[in-house]
Amino acid sequence: MGDARLAAMDAASEVHTPAYVVDEAKLLDNCRILKDVQTATGCKILLAQKAFSMFAVYPLIAPYLAGTTASGLYEARLGREHFPGEVHVYEPAYRAADMPDVVETAGFVYFNSLAQLDRYGHMVRAAGKQVGLRIDPQCSTQDHAIYDPCAPGSRLGVTAEQLAEADLSGVDGLHFHTLCEQGADALETTLAAVEEKFAPYLRQVKWLNMGGGHHITRAGYDIPLLERLIRHMQETYDLTIYLEPGEAVALDAGYLVTEVLDIVHKDIDIAILDASAACHMPDVLEMPYRPPLFESGEAGEKAHTYRLSSCTCLAGDIIGDYSFDRPLHVGDLLCFEDMAIYSMVKNNTFNGMPLPDIGLLHADGRYEVIRQFGYADFKERLS
Repeated sequence: MGDARLAAMDAASEVHTPAYVVDEAKLLDNCRILKDVQTATGCKILLAQKAFSMFAVYPLIAPYLAGTTASGLYEARLGREHFPGEVHVYEPAYRAADMPDVVETAGFVYFNSLAQLDRYGHMVRAAGKQVGLRIDPQCSTQDHAIYDPCAPGSRLGVTAEQLAEADLSGVDGLHFHTLCEQGADALETTLAAVEEKFAPYLRQVKWLNMGGGHHITRAGYDIPLLERLIRHMQETYDLTIYLEPGEAVALDAGYLVTEVLDIVHKDIDIAILDASAACHMPDVLEMPYRPPLFESGEAGEKAHTYRLSSCTCLAGDIIGDYSFDRPLHVGDLLCFEDMAIYSMVKNNTFNGMPLPDIGLLHADGRYEVIRQFGYADFKERLS
């Protein structure tokens, strides 16, 4: 597993597979790093629940963060109910029927367009809540087109050209979200574009949310540069600065434990697992990417190479090719790493696949099953 404690837990067969296992010690390590950034700069860091919404651990991480941010009403409610602190919400477009609940639930409501701002901004202001507007700096710094909000034709955010004739007197803050698993250098590039295009508007508002995608807790991340950038925006424009990472909160703090169900051979050795890329780690197919696997190597790097696949009927439900020092056998447990983020929040029951257990590996080595799922969880989604 990801460390000696998790390996010992597996040896004791405490995990019923498949299972997401969140590592409390690593989660708190990440939170301490984020807390240090807040202490050093005075910025506020929010948990982006779209990446990690395991509310059972919110009491553990809430003391380190300023609150939560949500991508819709349900996430906003989750934050309000289980996470002390501020609640921010942004949607590309709100449904009229949801707005009373959105305004009641969140303290900060962000709009994606001037039309939505005109339609609903008065409701937010009348409730004494904060109004935000998402901007598009039209500055791409990443290669993943599906995650690039600054791509031509993007529906996300208002451009500087569109703001030219706008009245921002009722807007409290601006928001941009342009990064994806990136370092402070990408933020520096983005901020240059933001200042070039939006400086007059930055002087009219009270706060700036610089979004998520900041891999602050990743080894090698340039935290001093991040802190300099935060201070620059604070001092130049007299702004409160927000960051809303999701991945950085739970980066490398979770595992997906799975069992080998069968091994077949067709040109290559293929291990069929009780975990699925399509159902349990959708980003493997959507991103796509090859998730890290404990005690494995690239194909051909170690003595025994296998294609790891699932027991769904989807021919392309393949996690990737991995090599091992010894042959795999039916009943072996494998542990995919960095599985706390964009896993539980995106999983599904295609083919009637069971949802994985959710477990917590406590800092003292105890393993606790937080939630188990069954047939009813599959059935009740369907009719």
